[in-house]
Amino acid sequence: MSNNANKSNSNPMKVITGPDTRWSYANVWEAKSINGGTPKFSVSLIIPKSDTATVAKVKVAIEAAYHEGEAKLKGNGKSIPPLTSIKTPLRDGDLERPDDPAYANAYFINANSATAPGIVDADRNVILTRSEVYSGVYGRASINFYAFNSNGNRGIACGLNNLQKIRDGEPLGGKSRAEDDFATDLDEDFLS
Repeated sequence: MSNNANKSNSNPMKVITGPDTRWSYANVWEAKSINGGTPKFSVSLIIPKSDTATVAKVKVAIEAAYHEGEAKLKGNGKSIPPLTSIKTPLRDGDLERPDDPAYANAYFINANSATAPGIVDADRNVILTRSEVYSGVYGRASINFYAFNSNGNRGIACGLNNLQKIRDGEPLGGKSRAEDDFATDLDEDFLS
């Protein structure tokens, strides 16, 4: 058995996304509370539909999480709900975000974690400068899928492990970055 096969079998519910994954709604430096819930670190991962390898891995991982979590999903019920009837984290950007061009021809997954993700650059050096990571950058994400059953909500959720920024992208959300705002030479603006 080759090393590679060993590695991929270690945890079928864990996925490393492709380098063309784009990060949106990146709350990766400070945990934020949504609707008064437990504060979490989170990111929306936009995966191009053309990245069929990542999409396939995600689908396999969701299925693995479903099977692994059957007892949890069944809860006090008589039977396990079919995977098609429960919430799963792989969403279709064309259907759910039709007005947002960033989500066109893409799937998206909202991943979150109670603990801060590790964040590194393409050379695997830790990124400490917060402005390096913003909504719109491209990079790989290490995520894991798991079943949940709380207050009658049953489904598969996505946990955020770590992030690797691969390259810059057009910032999403309309907010410009300070380094872009002040990129022009001062003389042009003030002395003309």
